Amino acid sequence: MEIGTNLFDLDQNSMRDYFTALEEKPFRATQVMKWIYHRGVTDLEQMTDLAKPLRTRLQELSCFFLPEIQSRQVSTDATRKWLMQVDEQNSIETVFIPEPDRGTLCVSTQAGCPLACSFCSTGKQGFNRNLGVAEIIGQVWLANRELGYFKERKRIISNVVLMGMGEPLLNFENVSTAVSLMLDDLGFSLARKRVTLSTAGVVPGIYRLAGLHKICLAVSLHAPVDELRDRLVPINRSYPLNELMEACRFYARATDNDPITFEYVMLEGVNDGPAEARQLVRLLEGIPSKVNLIPFNSFPGSEYTRSSRVTIDAFRDILIKAGLMTITRKTRGEDINAACGQLTGLVRARKHTMQNESMALNG
Repeated sequence: MEIGTNLFDLDQNSMRDYFTALEEKPFRATQVMKWIYHRGVTDLEQMTDLAKPLRTRLQELSCFFLPEIQSRQVSTDATRKWLMQVDEQNSIETVFIPEPDRGTLCVSTQAGCPLACSFCSTGKQGFNRNLGVAEIIGQVWLANRELGYFKERKRIISNVVLMGMGEPLLNFENVSTAVSLMLDDLGFSLARKRVTLSTAGVVPGIYRLAGLHKICLAVSLHAPVDELRDRLVPINRSYPLNELMEACRFYARATDNDPITFEYVMLEGVNDGPAEARQLVRLLEGIPSKVNLIPFNSFPGSEYTRSSRVTIDAFRDILIKAGLMTITRKTRGEDINAACGQLTGLVRARKHTMQNESMALNG
């Protein structure tokens, strides 16, 4: 049972405020954060630079409560997936993708997802609740522990992408605090260009994010015109493409014209023709962009099939010829259902799904 203040919920400012409220010096926050995030220690008795009376007091007033790893899977391509229980009803999934030049952790931000994108297994599950700060940053902490970071002090997770279960911008405050911990030198000390947030197009959240962390932005686009996107990504009915593209231009200006990644799942006979490619070129005109073409990853009950390699290559070539940086994402972890769009976790208490323009965007 969780007792007292969960110290994993606190970023540096909140941690300093916490110790100030205890009538302790603010530098105690620095000491505790270094123990947690640099050494992986959550046993107060091991925090030997804290006085014994303070350790005793913290044991009474605080805790270190994290998700619990329920299962571990390793793909034939070395991708790892963890199922993490966040409460009695819900579990989430977190994925680590190793590459020769980097290690990327894909983090979830909600139990389920309210957006109901028709090609995504997570969206088909429905939605239960937002994850708390500790449940988000806890995925990074636990993955680092699992991969041996705290013992070897050798960075294995070099990149974090908020692309797992859920829509991050519908859980803005908790995601923002967790991102602060990812970037903070007292946290995981990641560069802002090593942290990417993926959104399906929550326009107000894009503007808010631009005024804070200026991390990399990825937009789950998947269609170049409103009529098609309304069907594939229902939130488009609330924030159509002209509003979304204007928000993207604003974000690019706020981040010194860092390119925005536009994710585009390739669905056979749906959005993968030459006409859609040319429409996409026109849509992204004037926006610093790179396009990730994502071969569709099937899941039980899906109504779609993956575009052929020939079709994907032809689509890509149109974009490249028009001057758009474009890559086809390599499918990773498909054999353990860890690929893009396949994460499901266990969401046992589905509250609602956002399927029309009357979406309740406060989650």
